[in-house]
Amino acid sequence: MQKDSLNNDEPFHDDEHHMPLGIRVLNWISVGFLIYFLLCAVGLIEAGFLAVGQKTAEQIFSYATNPIAGVFVGILTTSLVQSSSVTTSILVGLVAAGLPISIAVPIVIGANFGTTLTNTFVSLGYARDRSDFKRAFSAATVHDAFNLICLLIFLPLEIAFGFLQKIAVFVGELLSAFAPTDRILTANFNFINALTDPLIEEIKALASGLMQPWNGLMVAAIGFVMLIVSITFVSQLLKLLLANHARRLTEKMSTAAPSSGIITGLFATLLLQSSSATTSLLVPLAGSGVLTTKQVYPFTLGANVGTCLTAILAAFAVTGQRELAFEIAIVHLVYNLLGVLLIYSLPFLRYLPVQLAEYVGDLGSRRFVVATTYVIGIFFLVPALGIFLLSR
Repeated sequence: MQKDSLNNDEPFHDDEHHMPLGIRVLNWISVGFLIYFLLCAVGLIEAGFLAVGQKTAEQIFSYATNPIAGVFVGILTTSLVQSSSVTTSILVGLVAAGLPISIAVPIVIGANFGTTLTNTFVSLGYARDRSDFKRAFSAATVHDAFNLICLLIFLPLEIAFGFLQKIAVFVGELLSAFAPTDRILTANFNFINALTDPLIEEIKALASGLMQPWNGLMVAAIGFVMLIVSITFVSQLLKLLLANHARRLTEKMSTAAPSSGIITGLFATLLLQSSSATTSLLVPLAGSGVLTTKQVYPFTLGANVGTCLTAILAAFAVTGQRELAFEIAIVHLVYNLLGVLLIYSLPFLRYLPVQLAEYVGDLGSRRFVVATTYVIGIFFLVPALGIFLLSR
């Protein structure tokens, strides 16, 4: 029997208040280590997928013969390599080699959707508990829902008018004219990578003796095991440590303006240089009942925009094809900014992503096979089928 003791309308037990100070400090240190292992697990999953899928992803780009196929290519390749930056890096080279920008823009739109897979993986670590999984899966899929709505709104407009392409070309030419000729403004340092790379590289070295794709699959499998273990223990500790503060924190965040959540998500992503890290860290808070899907939602939007600003900084560091790098980065930024502005300005759209995510979370929590089918179907099977049908 699965436990449902932590519904959103039930208060947390006030256990932390009676806990000795030394035990509380030790538990918080344990949470820090578990979050570190969680970030390492996410990095291992991404590294494993990258090892398995990068060459395949490069081959899949050849099927982007029209805008619709380009969207499917962007979703599938980014889901395979678990890195939108890898997708856009390949894309810059292909545009330089002659790929029309009118095809490149839909690929960026698809890549924006495919990159949301990482935090959905994190939510699967809560599958052992129905109520926790419902909250975690809803919080993770709100990112999917928002990007899907943006895709359905802006892709037809882009195909009809090419407005993203025109904006990107104009701003790209403007920025590249002022970009420094040296590499002073590099964005190569990544705070998360600096912390997690030592452990990730050690684990990758253990699997280096295996042939491809088995080495990548082994790295990803170790990442999944670390993910489940980290989620299991960090969830229990957060429930215990935040018991006395969760209700006050929830009430405070429920009265805060959504704009503050968006700004926080934006700056957190600029600091961590990874939207996957930002959104993945929110999933345990949602799964533990500290945050609701509605409260996670603005952070997600801010992370969406923040990762685009990081890409623009990275474009300053490009020595060749800098103008193309700016154009691809600007497409990503303008697309996400317009999405946030449009959806938040229309009351009937504002919380539609939250409603969709909670509906999917409810279905997934009832039957885990629904959740896994959703992940495999929307990120892999549907794009692969679309590419197959459109390439015939």
